[in-house]
Amino acid sequence: MKASDLTKRQQAVLNFIRTFLQEEGRSPTLSEIAKGVGSSAVSTIHKHVQHLMDKGFLVRSHGKGNNLVVSAAHPGEVVSEPEAAPPALRTPSMRLIPFCGDVAAGAPLLPESRALPIEVPNSIHRQRDEIFVLRVRGDSMVDDAILDGDLVVLQRKGEYRNGDRVVALLDREEVTLKEFRRDAKGVWLVPHNPDLKPRLYPPDRVEIQGLLIGVMRSC
Repeated sequence: MKASDLTKRQQAVLNFIRTFLQEEGRSPTLSEIAKGVGSSAVSTIHKHVQHLMDKGFLVRSHGKGNNLVVSAAHPGEVVSEPEAAPPALRTPSMRLIPFCGDVAAGAPLLPESRALPIEVPNSIHRQRDEIFVLRVRGDSMVDDAILDGDLVVLQRKGEYRNGDRVVALLDREEVTLKEFRRDAKGVWLVPHNPDLKPRLYPPDRVEIQGLLIGVMRSC
């Protein structure tokens, strides 16, 4: 894929993200991208970002915040495919992971014994253990390019750090996807939507269920 295959708007979005990463040292939010390229529609910017990911110009870091980064391949050059491994050495490109329901108020996670398997690319789970998938309901993480209907891939861990994007169970009843922060006051669950505010909870009301490691666009 060549940069010349991109639309003018896609090229503008890519150039803005590249410049922002170099100057700020972090990924821009969808709102920042929209402002930077003179667009008023965050949903349209989200579509451009997804097209750039599909075409190999952007990838997700799958680290803290699941940030967007520019592909290692030069945008003006063809993104070459890796040399194919011999059949005996190839690993499946997909793995079946338990789908445990929706991230929605009033809906605890579905036990894995009742979960349906769903295919997840190896590029997301990277052979990690304790992986499961949920469907996002709502727009509380829109500035992380996570929209209503997206599938999020999560890993159960023993410890979680400030800044991690996590799924939290509140009062053993409500499941929510937010940024996790802990301080002397308690546990903060921070949305990434300018219309929503962080909320503080006593630690005994919050049970972290998993760490966000990847996002799949729902068709």
